[in-house]
Amino acid sequence: MGRKAMADRERIGAALDVIEAAHAELERCSFDALSAEELMEVLARREVVAWRAPLVEHRILARLVAEGDAGLLGACSLTKALTERLRISSAAARRRMAEAAELGPRTAISGEPLEPMLPALAAAQATGRIGPEQMAIARKALAKIPARVGAADWERAEADLAVLASEFAPEIFARLADHLVAVLSPDGDFTDQERLARRGLRLGRQGPDGMSTLSGKITPELRATLEPVLAKLGAPGMCNAADEQPCVAGTPSQEQIQHDHRNRDQRHHDAVLAALRVVLACGDLGQLNGLPVTVIVSTTLAELQAAAEHAPLLEPAPRVIGKAHTAGGSLLPMADLLRMAGHAYHYLSVFDGQGRALWLGRTKRIASADQRIVLHARDRGCTRPGCSVSGYLTQAHHLENDWARNGQTDVDALGLACAPDNRMASEQGWLTRLDDTGRVEWIPPPRLDRGQPRVNPFHFIEAVIDRLRRRTDDAVDAPGPLLDTPWPDPDEPDYDPTLDELGSRHFGGDDYDAALDEITRTLPDDAWPQAG
Repeated sequence: MGRKAMADRERIGAALDVIEAAHAELERCSFDALSAEELMEVLARREVVAWRAPLVEHRILARLVAEGDAGLLGACSLTKALTERLRISSAAARRRMAEAAELGPRTAISGEPLEPMLPALAAAQATGRIGPEQMAIARKALAKIPARVGAADWERAEADLAVLASEFAPEIFARLADHLVAVLSPDGDFTDQERLARRGLRLGRQGPDGMSTLSGKITPELRATLEPVLAKLGAPGMCNAADEQPCVAGTPSQEQIQHDHRNRDQRHHDAVLAALRVVLACGDLGQLNGLPVTVIVSTTLAELQAAAEHAPLLEPAPRVIGKAHTAGGSLLPMADLLRMAGHAYHYLSVFDGQGRALWLGRTKRIASADQRIVLHARDRGCTRPGCSVSGYLTQAHHLENDWARNGQTDVDALGLACAPDNRMASEQGWLTRLDDTGRVEWIPPPRLDRGQPRVNPFHFIEAVIDRLRRRTDDAVDAPGPLLDTPWPDPDEPDYDPTLDELGSRHFGGDDYDAALDEITRTLPDDAWPQAG
């Protein structure tokens, strides 16, 4: 290592020490003696310091990108490494990477330094004249400028945005930025390529009631395709779940039309649901990671029995409690699960939480469909700590020994992992294994071991909350991180096997088959899911 590199390392460490010491000193200060104007001046100076902070971050991220091997950081991508080490969301990590690519330093193939892609905005940020809100508005405005606009006009627009962003608050600046884009494209004529670049649909998070938001921007082609579907299936009397026999084809009866009290938005929702059911039922979508493209749901034996007690299902009175887990990472109320059970080609896994794994041995490298169903219900998604990929988008990963090293394709030797993490585990020498509680552990190689979590709590949030409550109940000052707290022990006297807790444990049990037969007899004939 050269002298300059050693000197830079020492300067960086010393600078961070000074920053941390300055923050500590400022925290110890009392602001009681300052006037209102002086307090505002302190806030303004702190804001400038915060606005300049991304300049250093952009340089660091540019250097990390130049390294080109996220596996050295213990992750399959730099975005995942940032998410894990900085404890930020994936969206925040992607945003920081995108900002660094546009506002950070660049290097030509020949090695000479290049100015940032957005030089005027980068220079304003470096002096603390532009905050994160204005920067987000400016970058979004530039992305709306049509590709046919010349380079000179585009560069002038970027420079104008930098000036305006440094002079106006976000609310006014947003209107100015929209006006600037409108001036550059007065006729609003966008090419097909530009329209495609702006298309997208976003499925939002589930709320406490299980409902989700769906938002986005669709192309003229998708709108033209949706219009006849909504006109037919969203017409009064069509696809009405309140009808004993909903009309999903042909023409609804006059009685069905008259008794349809849904508004237009509700009818459109039911129309899209009916159309998607048809798509799944046709079976033409092929396979997704070894399984037919269909709905995969797992629940507990106790909850399914409790829900079955409310049969017959078509009576509107009782409220069916409990939730099942889908392979997409969402929660499905038991009432919806039982209603969906009438539609064929869904997979349902039922387990009792008694701790005995369902054994499914296989001598081939590829896991069977039955094994994947078990893995979906046991792991719910990618098992690597910090990964939020749902079960639908994962692969069956060999645990202690890969198939190439004589690993067995048995259900207790497999775990779910997304494709990047699956490759990273093999390439970087991670050890994956099933622990005593049935959770998949990821043990990093010694060079990457920072004491990070071994199991992924993302898909079992309810179990983390349960452990938090147990730890706070046992000791007010419980030491150590939450993930070190043991999983609930079913042999403890006060053990309460709730739905969510049972959902995080194994399959099996001595009375499994008998109880399953009992549920089969209890549910109506048309309510049991058909195997696909």
